[in-house]
Amino acid sequence: MSISPDQLTDPAVRAFVTAVNAGDRAAVFAVLTPDAAMSDDGSDRDVQQWTDKEIFSSEGHMDIESQSDDGRALVVNYRNSTWGEMRTAWRFVVDGAGRISRFETGQA
Repeated sequence: MSISPDQLTDPAVRAFVTAVNAGDRAAVFAVLTPDAAMSDDGSDRDVQQWTDKEIFSSEGHMDIESQSDDGRALVVNYRNSTWGEMRTAWRFVVDGAGRISRFETGQA
C-alpha cells in the first residue's frame, strides 16, 4: 500500500514529490535551492540534466512505499517511460529555509 504525497511529513519533500508526479518543472525547482546537488546510485549528477532525463522527458512518477527520518528518507516505487518501474531509496537534505539543498536516489 502506498502513502499519499499529502501524508508526507516534511513539507519540502511533500512539495517535491507532488511536483514530480504532476510533471511540474517550475514547482520542482521552486522547492530546490539554487545550488541544489544530487546523486544517483552514488554518483553526483547535474540536477538540471538528470531531472530533464529521468523525470520530465520520461514522465517520472513516485509511489511512496514508506518514509522515515521525519519524512526526509523515502522508499519509492519509481517509474518512468525509460526504465519502467524500480524500487528506489531517496534521501533529502532540507535547509533552514525549508528548501531541498541535496537529494540522493538509488536502488533500494
